Amino acid sequence: MRFVWACCVSVCFSILLLLTACSSIDEDLSDCGYDYEMVYELQLVTNISTELQTQLTTETERQVGEALGNHLSEVFKDHAQDIHLSFYDVDETGEVLYQREEQMNNSEKSYTIYLPMRQYRHLALANLQENTWVHLENDENSQTSALVQKEGDVVESHETGIFTARSDMDVLENVDQTFLVKLFMANSADALVIDPRGQEFKSIQVYATGFATGFNVNDSIYTFAEKSPTVHTQEVQTGTDMLCFCGVNFPSRDKPDGDEPLWEFRVYVTKMDGTVTETVLGIRDPLKAGELKIVKAYLDADGSVCPTDATVGVNITLDWNSGGDYDTPL
Repeated sequence: MRFVWACCVSVCFSILLLLTACSSIDEDLSDCGYDYEMVYELQLVTNISTELQTQLTTETERQVGEALGNHLSEVFKDHAQDIHLSFYDVDETGEVLYQREEQMNNSEKSYTIYLPMRQYRHLALANLQENTWVHLENDENSQTSALVQKEGDVVESHETGIFTARSDMDVLENVDQTFLVKLFMANSADALVIDPRGQEFKSIQVYATGFATGFNVNDSIYTFAEKSPTVHTQEVQTGTDMLCFCGVNFPSRDKPDGDEPLWEFRVYVTKMDGTVTETVLGIRDPLKAGELKIVKAYLDADGSVCPTDATVGVNITLDWNSGGDYDTPL
Protein backbone atom coordinates (compact mmCIF):
# COMPACT_ATOMS: atom_id res chain seq x y z
CA MET A 1 0.00 0.00 0.00
CA ARG A 2 1.31 3.46 -0.84
CA PHE A 3 0.37 6.79 0.54
CA VAL A 4 0.38 9.92 -1.59
CA TRP A 5 1.06 13.17 0.12
CA ALA A 6 0.56 15.96 -2.39
CA CYS A 7 1.42 19.55 -1.91
CA CYS A 8 0.32 21.84 -4.66
CA VAL A 9 2.98 24.41 -5.47
CA SER A 10 1.29 26.90 -7.73
CA VAL A 11 4.03 28.64 -9.64
CA CYS A 12 3.40 31.37 -12.14
CA PHE A 13 6.57 33.28 -12.89
CA SER A 14 7.73 35.99 -15.27
CA ILE A 15 9.94 34.76 -18.09
CA LEU A 16 11.05 37.05 -20.89
CA LEU A 17 12.37 35.18 -23.92
CA LEU A 18 13.55 37.71 -26.47
CA LEU A 19 13.52 35.32 -29.40
CA THR A 20 12.07 37.88 -31.79
CA ALA A 21 10.83 41.46 -31.72
CA CYS A 22 7.10 42.24 -31.77
CA SER A 23 7.34 45.95 -32.50
CA SER A 24 6.19 46.16 -36.10
CA ILE A 25 2.66 45.49 -37.26
CA ASP A 26 4.05 43.98 -40.47
CA GLU A 27 6.26 41.44 -38.67
CA ASP A 28 5.44 37.79 -38.09
CA LEU A 29 3.93 37.77 -34.60
CA SER A 30 4.05 33.97 -34.11
CA ASP A 31 6.77 34.25 -31.47
CA CYS A 32 5.09 36.96 -29.41
CA GLY A 33 4.31 35.95 -25.85
CA TYR A 34 1.27 35.67 -23.64
CA ASP A 35 0.62 35.16 -19.95
CA TYR A 36 0.02 31.56 -18.82
CA GLU A 37 -0.39 29.72 -15.55
CA MET A 38 1.98 26.98 -14.34
CA VAL A 39 0.99 24.67 -11.49
CA TYR A 40 3.69 22.50 -9.92
CA GLU A 41 2.41 19.65 -7.78
CA LEU A 42 4.81 17.76 -5.53
CA GLN A 43 3.73 14.09 -5.45
CA LEU A 44 5.29 12.25 -2.53
CA VAL A 45 4.38 8.67 -3.40
CA THR A 46 5.99 6.57 -0.68
CA ASN A 47 5.63 3.43 1.40
CA ILE A 48 7.40 4.89 4.45
CA SER A 49 4.40 4.78 6.82
CA THR A 50 3.49 1.23 5.78
CA GLU A 51 7.09 0.02 6.04
CA LEU A 52 7.55 1.46 9.53
CA GLN A 53 4.25 0.04 10.77
CA THR A 54 4.60 -3.45 9.29
CA GLN A 55 8.31 -4.07 9.87
CA LEU A 56 8.68 -2.56 13.35
CA THR A 57 5.88 -4.01 15.47
CA THR A 58 7.07 -4.62 19.05
CA GLU A 59 7.02 -1.84 21.63
CA THR A 60 10.79 -1.36 21.35
CA GLU A 61 10.70 -1.57 17.56
CA ARG A 62 8.00 1.06 17.42
CA GLN A 63 10.32 3.42 19.30
CA VAL A 64 12.97 2.67 16.70
CA GLY A 65 10.41 3.37 13.98
CA GLU A 66 9.54 6.73 15.50
CA ALA A 67 13.22 7.70 15.62
CA LEU A 68 13.78 6.51 12.05
CA GLY A 69 10.73 8.41 10.83
CA ASN A 70 12.00 11.58 12.48
CA HIS A 71 15.43 11.02 10.96
CA LEU A 72 13.90 10.80 7.46
CA SER A 73 11.36 13.58 7.93
CA GLU A 74 13.44 16.06 5.91
CA VAL A 75 13.81 13.54 3.07
CA PHE A 76 10.29 12.14 2.73
CA LYS A 77 8.74 15.57 2.85
CA ASP A 78 5.87 17.06 0.85
CA HIS A 79 7.59 20.44 0.71
CA ALA A 80 9.96 22.07 -1.78
CA GLN A 81 12.71 24.39 -0.60
CA ASP A 82 13.89 25.30 -4.08
CA ILE A 83 12.99 24.52 -7.67
CA HIS A 84 15.04 24.57 -10.87
CA LEU A 85 13.12 25.14 -14.12
CA SER A 86 14.36 24.56 -17.66
CA PHE A 87 12.53 25.11 -20.95
CA TYR A 88 13.97 23.41 -24.05
CA ASP A 89 13.41 23.45 -27.77
CA VAL A 90 11.55 20.30 -28.82
CA ASP A 91 13.44 19.86 -32.10
CA GLU A 92 16.44 17.58 -32.54
CA THR A 93 18.85 20.06 -30.97
CA GLY A 94 17.01 20.08 -27.65
CA GLU A 95 18.83 23.28 -26.70
CA VAL A 96 17.86 25.17 -23.59
CA LEU A 97 15.79 28.32 -24.18
CA TYR A 98 15.41 29.54 -20.63
CA GLN A 99 16.30 28.49 -17.09
CA ARG A 100 15.35 29.84 -13.73
CA GLU A 101 15.74 28.92 -10.04
CA GLU A 102 13.23 29.89 -7.37
CA GLN A 103 13.36 29.74 -3.58
CA MET A 104 10.01 28.36 -2.50
CA ASN A 105 10.35 27.60 1.23
CA ASN A 106 6.69 26.72 1.60
CA SER A 107 4.00 24.56 0.10
CA GLU A 108 2.42 27.07 -2.25
CA LYS A 109 3.72 30.05 -4.12
CA SER A 110 2.30 32.06 -6.99
CA TYR A 111 4.07 33.96 -9.77
CA THR A 112 3.26 34.94 -13.36
CA ILE A 113 4.51 33.45 -16.60
CA TYR A 114 5.17 35.02 -19.95
CA LEU A 115 6.08 32.64 -22.78
CA PRO A 116 6.41 33.10 -26.54
CA MET A 117 4.18 30.82 -28.60
CA ARG A 118 5.91 27.53 -29.42
CA GLN A 119 6.35 23.98 -28.18
CA TYR A 120 8.61 23.34 -25.21
CA ARG A 121 10.12 20.38 -23.43
CA HIS A 122 10.01 21.37 -19.77
CA LEU A 123 12.15 19.81 -17.03
CA ALA A 124 11.82 20.68 -13.35
CA LEU A 125 13.83 19.64 -10.29
CA ALA A 126 13.20 20.42 -6.62
CA ASN A 127 15.35 20.34 -3.45
CA LEU A 128 18.80 20.32 -5.06
CA GLN A 129 20.41 23.30 -3.37
CA GLU A 130 20.80 21.67 0.05
CA ASN A 131 21.90 18.30 -1.33
CA THR A 132 25.69 18.42 -1.44
CA TRP A 133 26.09 14.89 -2.85
CA VAL A 134 23.96 15.30 -5.98
CA HIS A 135 24.24 17.98 -8.64
CA LEU A 136 22.82 18.79 -12.07
CA GLU A 137 25.07 18.33 -15.10
CA ASN A 138 24.86 19.01 -18.85
CA ASP A 139 21.53 20.79 -18.57
CA GLU A 140 22.21 22.94 -21.62
CA ASN A 141 20.41 20.22 -23.58
CA SER A 142 17.29 18.27 -22.63
CA GLN A 143 18.78 14.98 -23.83
CA THR A 144 21.86 15.26 -21.64
CA SER A 145 20.40 16.86 -18.50
CA ALA A 146 21.24 14.55 -15.61
CA LEU A 147 21.42 14.35 -11.84
CA VAL A 148 24.84 13.01 -10.90
CA GLN A 149 26.10 11.78 -7.55
CA LYS A 150 29.59 12.81 -6.48
CA GLU A 151 32.23 10.27 -7.41
CA GLY A 152 34.11 8.23 -4.82
CA ASP A 153 34.50 4.70 -3.51
CA VAL A 154 32.66 5.76 -0.36
CA VAL A 155 29.96 8.44 -0.47
CA GLU A 156 27.66 9.95 2.12
CA SER A 157 23.87 9.78 2.20
CA HIS A 158 21.77 12.32 0.29
CA GLU A 159 20.55 15.12 2.55
CA THR A 160 17.24 15.84 0.82
CA GLY A 161 14.47 14.14 -1.10
CA ILE A 162 14.95 15.12 -4.75
CA PHE A 163 11.89 15.57 -6.98
CA THR A 164 11.83 15.72 -10.78
CA ALA A 165 9.32 16.25 -13.56
CA ARG A 166 9.16 16.41 -17.31
CA SER A 167 6.37 17.58 -19.60
CA ASP A 168 5.69 18.79 -23.11
CA MET A 169 4.10 22.20 -23.43
CA ASP A 170 2.35 23.57 -26.50
CA VAL A 171 1.93 27.29 -25.89
CA LEU A 172 -0.90 28.53 -28.12
CA GLU A 173 -1.89 31.99 -29.27
CA ASN A 174 -4.67 33.80 -27.37
CA VAL A 175 -5.63 30.65 -25.42
CA ASP A 176 -6.17 30.67 -21.67
CA GLN A 177 -3.89 27.76 -20.71
CA THR A 178 -2.91 26.18 -17.40
CA PHE A 179 0.00 23.72 -17.36
CA LEU A 180 0.07 21.14 -14.55
CA VAL A 181 3.50 19.68 -13.81
CA LYS A 182 3.75 16.81 -11.29
CA LEU A 183 7.08 16.17 -9.60
CA PHE A 184 7.98 12.73 -8.22
CA MET A 185 10.73 11.61 -5.86
CA ALA A 186 13.94 10.35 -7.48
CA ASN A 187 15.84 8.94 -4.50
CA SER A 188 15.06 6.47 -1.71
CA ALA A 189 16.17 5.19 1.69
CA ASP A 190 17.31 1.95 3.32
CA ALA A 191 17.67 1.04 6.98
CA LEU A 192 19.27 -1.81 8.92
CA VAL A 193 17.85 -2.43 12.43
CA ILE A 194 20.03 -4.62 14.65
CA ASP A 195 19.03 -6.21 17.96
CA PRO A 196 22.35 -6.71 19.85
CA ARG A 197 20.74 -9.24 22.23
CA GLY A 198 23.17 -8.32 24.98
CA GLN A 199 26.33 -8.95 22.93
CA GLU A 200 29.24 -6.64 23.71
CA PHE A 201 31.18 -4.87 20.96
CA LYS A 202 33.42 -1.85 20.49
CA SER A 203 31.83 -0.38 17.39
CA ILE A 204 29.60 -1.13 14.41
CA GLN A 205 29.83 0.51 11.01
CA VAL A 206 27.28 -0.09 8.27
CA TYR A 207 27.57 0.63 4.55
CA ALA A 208 25.16 0.02 1.68
CA THR A 209 25.93 -0.57 -1.98
CA GLY A 210 24.33 -1.52 -5.29
CA PHE A 211 22.56 1.73 -6.15
CA ALA A 212 22.42 4.04 -9.16
CA THR A 213 24.87 6.90 -9.40
CA GLY A 214 22.88 9.12 -11.76
CA PHE A 215 19.48 9.93 -13.22
CA ASN A 216 18.68 11.16 -16.73
CA VAL A 217 15.97 13.76 -16.15
CA ASN A 218 14.45 13.80 -19.63
CA ASP A 219 13.64 10.07 -19.84
CA SER A 220 13.65 9.08 -16.14
CA ILE A 221 16.38 6.47 -16.59
CA TYR A 222 18.86 5.67 -13.81
CA THR A 223 22.52 5.11 -14.63
CA PHE A 224 24.89 2.76 -12.82
CA ALA A 225 28.66 2.86 -12.49
CA GLU A 226 30.70 -0.21 -13.38
CA LYS A 227 31.67 -0.41 -9.72
CA SER A 228 28.91 0.68 -7.38
CA PRO A 229 30.06 3.15 -4.73
CA THR A 230 29.54 2.37 -1.07
CA VAL A 231 27.12 4.57 0.85
CA HIS A 232 28.14 5.37 4.42
CA THR A 233 24.96 5.07 6.47
CA GLN A 234 24.13 7.26 9.45
CA GLU A 235 23.39 5.81 12.86
CA VAL A 236 19.96 6.80 14.14
CA GLN A 237 19.74 7.39 17.88
CA THR A 238 16.79 5.19 18.86
CA GLY A 239 16.66 5.70 22.63
CA THR A 240 16.64 1.89 22.99
CA ASP A 241 19.15 -0.97 23.01
CA MET A 242 18.39 -1.61 19.36
CA LEU A 243 20.65 -0.11 16.70
CA CYS A 244 19.49 1.54 13.49
CA PHE A 245 21.58 2.60 10.49
CA CYS A 246 20.05 4.51 7.59
CA GLY A 247 21.18 5.50 4.11
CA VAL A 248 19.59 7.82 1.54
CA ASN A 249 20.60 7.20 -2.06
CA PHE A 250 19.36 6.55 -5.58
CA PRO A 251 17.36 3.34 -6.14
CA SER A 252 18.73 -0.11 -7.02
CA ARG A 253 18.22 -1.98 -10.27
CA ASP A 254 14.75 -3.40 -10.80
CA LYS A 255 15.73 -6.99 -11.59
CA PRO A 256 18.56 -9.23 -10.32
CA ASP A 257 21.28 -10.55 -12.59
CA GLY A 258 21.00 -14.30 -12.03
CA ASP A 259 21.45 -15.19 -8.37
CA GLU A 260 23.22 -11.96 -7.48
CA PRO A 261 21.49 -9.62 -4.99
CA LEU A 262 20.28 -6.24 -6.18
CA TRP A 263 21.85 -4.36 -3.27
CA GLU A 264 23.71 -5.05 -0.04
CA PHE A 265 24.38 -3.96 3.51
CA ARG A 266 28.00 -4.44 4.60
CA VAL A 267 28.37 -4.52 8.37
CA TYR A 268 31.68 -4.31 10.23
CA VAL A 269 31.56 -5.23 13.92
CA THR A 270 34.68 -4.54 16.00
CA LYS A 271 34.58 -6.96 18.92
CA MET A 272 35.97 -6.39 22.37
CA ASP A 273 39.22 -8.17 21.47
CA GLY A 274 39.78 -5.77 18.56
CA THR A 275 39.02 -8.21 15.74
CA VAL A 276 36.49 -7.28 13.07
CA THR A 277 33.69 -9.44 11.70
CA GLU A 278 32.33 -8.54 8.26
CA THR A 279 28.75 -9.49 7.37
CA VAL A 280 27.40 -8.90 3.85
CA LEU A 281 23.61 -8.97 3.63
CA GLY A 282 22.33 -9.42 0.09
CA ILE A 283 18.83 -8.15 -0.72
CA ARG A 284 17.02 -9.33 -3.86
CA ASP A 285 13.98 -7.06 -3.52
CA PRO A 286 14.48 -3.83 -5.50
CA LEU A 287 14.71 -0.51 -3.73
CA LYS A 288 12.55 1.83 -5.81
CA ALA A 289 12.30 5.61 -5.95
CA GLY A 290 10.33 7.05 -3.04
CA GLU A 291 10.61 3.85 -1.00
CA LEU A 292 12.07 2.93 2.36
CA LYS A 293 13.27 -0.65 2.86
CA ILE A 294 13.96 -1.95 6.37
CA VAL A 295 16.07 -5.05 7.05
CA LYS A 296 16.01 -6.47 10.57
CA ALA A 297 18.80 -8.56 12.08
CA TYR A 298 20.39 -9.58 15.38
CA LEU A 299 24.00 -9.68 16.59
CA ASP A 300 25.64 -13.04 17.31
CA ALA A 301 28.46 -13.79 19.75
CA ASP A 302 31.08 -14.00 16.98
CA GLY A 303 30.18 -10.51 15.74
CA SER A 304 28.14 -11.72 12.78
CA VAL A 305 24.83 -10.04 11.91
CA CYS A 306 22.00 -12.49 11.23
CA PRO A 307 18.94 -11.32 9.27
CA THR A 308 15.47 -12.29 10.45
CA ASP A 309 14.26 -12.54 6.85
CA ALA A 310 15.29 -15.88 5.31
CA THR A 311 15.29 -14.36 1.80
CA VAL A 312 18.22 -12.08 2.71
CA GLY A 313 21.55 -13.64 1.75
CA VAL A 314 24.39 -13.76 4.30
CA ASN A 315 28.16 -13.91 3.84
CA ILE A 316 30.26 -13.76 7.01
CA THR A 317 34.02 -13.25 7.33
CA LEU A 318 35.45 -13.68 10.84
CA ASP A 319 38.63 -11.83 11.80
CA TRP A 320 38.08 -9.82 8.63
CA ASN A 321 40.74 -7.14 9.20
CA SER A 322 43.58 -9.68 9.13
CA GLY A 323 42.79 -10.73 5.54
CA GLY A 324 44.08 -7.54 3.91
CA ASP A 325 41.71 -7.83 0.93
CA TYR A 326 39.00 -5.25 1.31
CA ASP A 327 37.60 -2.10 -0.24
CA THR A 328 35.70 -0.37 2.55
CA PRO A 329 37.74 1.78 4.97
CA LEU A 330 37.02 1.59 8.66
